Amino acid sequence: MMAISENILFGMGNPLLDITAVVDKDFLGKYSLKPNDQILAEEKHKELFDELVKKFKVEYHSGGSTQNSIKVAQWMIQQPHKAATFFGCIGIDTFGEILKKKAAEAHVDAHYYEQNEQPTGTCAACITGGNSSLVANLAAANCYQKEKHLDMEKNWILVDKARVYYILGFFLTVSPELVLKVAHHAS
Repeated sequence: MMAISENILFGMGNPLLDITAVVDKDFLGKYSLKPNDQILAEEKHKELFDELVKKFKVEYHSGGSTQNSIKVAQWMIQQPHKAATFFGCIGIDTFGEILKKKAAEAHVDAHYYEQNEQPTGTCAACITGGNSSLVANLAAANCYQKEKHLDMEKNWILVDKARVYYILGFFLTVSPELVLKVAHHAS
């Protein structure tokens, strides 16, 4: 049986800061949202995220499919902390700082490529009654650059240290060559 050590599980994907709030129907109407839906943000949703934070009581969680899975794996493992490693791209902004804090609270060893061209990716979870309308703005999550992060020796060491790798197909749209590099290494 494999011993569980730090950085044994490696995940790479699109990190999003989940911003959850109970909202009213007027808020949904303003942004043309259905009570129970999942969509990618469009131009008309540009102000939604800031308004959500200003107008409603919000909760923040580290999110995105891969990061959620890595976070749950770390929770199941419990000890050692940082058994799970996560790579992804965020913006240099307030939401990025919150995302780093939330990943650390979950004991995930998150190493984000930080850039200032796009804001940190977010997912607004607008709750009305028993319904949840999700609006994802990928933004910086689509900006990961292999040569500026994965190829750096201090980061590749973490890939090499891992024995289990988890990358969802969503990340193929960001960098197919990146996914192939990790897959070849894992094989």
